Order: sequence, then structure tokens, then C-alpha cells
Amino acid sequence: MSELNLVLLGPPGSGKGTQGERLQEDFRLPYYATGDILRAAVREGTELGTEAKGYMDRGDLVPDEVMVGIIAERVASDEAGDGFVLDGFPRTIPQADALDSKLGELGRELTAVILVDVPDEEVIRRLSGRRVCVKEGHIFHMEFDPPKNEDVCDIDGSRLEIRDDDKPEVVRNRLETYHDKTEPLVAYYEERSVLRRVDGRPVPAEVSDRIRAMLATKRMEEEL
Repeated sequence: MSELNLVLLGPPGSGKGTQGERLQEDFRLPYYATGDILRAAVREGTELGTEAKGYMDRGDLVPDEVMVGIIAERVASDEAGDGFVLDGFPRTIPQADALDSKLGELGRELTAVILVDVPDEEVIRRLSGRRVCVKEGHIFHMEFDPPKNEDVCDIDGSRLEIRDDDKPEVVRNRLETYHDKTEPLVAYYEERSVLRRVDGRPVPAEVSDRIRAMLATKRMEEEL
């Protein structure tokens, strides 16, 4: 494949960010978490970043066309010449249509949309078990990586707390939003034959191995 243009899909807590970073390392591709590149555009004072800041300062959502423009600036840059990994956009079908249209203008298309699939109860288990220290933000998990003393950070001794967006009732609301707004993208990309599913329940290294194997298979299919 001359380019590897990837989108990561999945519910909150599915591990998309971890897999994005591994893809970045494995394939030497830029990893674009959309919140990060939005903040970077604002910080750098680009034309679109300045426009986005105006919306953010008013407490409004950044319009899709502005967000797509910010993504396009990155995709068109030299660093993305061999491809990219996009995480956090699109979240809706209109956003997916806008992204496809913009990529078409750039002479690009998506290679694969990777769905990191995790059931709701596993998401709740993962997120509601997280604890963050109030001083430096060190992260623990009450089941997978518990502190030596409950509610006390092993590293700096500060108090551990659960973030508001990790509370079970909030996680359920986030999942409801995902199922309502973002999950329809699964069928959208299946119809375009670019969706690839991977079970996100195993440990990150195993999920990463499966994604690499999936992409290697796709490369071989294209070379036939």
C-alpha cells in the first residue's frame, strides 16, 4: 500500500488511544487525536485555529467544516505523506461524509477504519475502576493496577480520586451517546468495505498484534 490512511473507531475506554500510539510507532505514521490537533491549531494561531478559538471561547462546538479543515491541513502536510492515524473524528455520519469529501479533494482515501470493539460492561469496568492522584495525575486501576494503599498514590502520597467522567453513571451516558451518534458509522464504513473489526478485550499488545496482522493481510490482498 502506497499510503496507510487509518481511522480508529470504538467506544470510550476501548483503548483506541493506546492502539493509535502503537500504530504510530509500528508504521512511522503521525497520530492525530483530534482534540490534540485542535488545541495545537489554536495554540499556533493558524487561520482555522483562530476561527475555532472564537467558537470555543463562546462555549460553542467547533463546526464540522472547521474541524475537517484543521484535519486536512495535517493530512496535506509532508509528515502525512505515507499516511496517518486519525482518532476522535468522525463521530457522526455527516462528519464522515465531510471527511471523505475533503480527502477526495486532496486525492486521498481511507485505507481502513479499525473498530476496536469492547462491550459496554467491560468499558464500565475499565473506566469506573480508574483512580487519578490529585497532585501529579498518576493513574491507577483498582482491579488491574491497584495502589498499595487504597486511595493513596504510590508515587507521591497524594489522594486518589475518581474523575467525574469515569463515574459509572457518567460512563453509561457517554456510552449512550456513542451508540446513538457514532455507532451508525460501523454500517456506514461496512457499506464502503473499509471497516475492520478487532476485539478490544485482550491486553493491548495482543490487540496491537491483531491489528498489524489485519493490515498485513490487506496489503497482501492489494498486491494480488
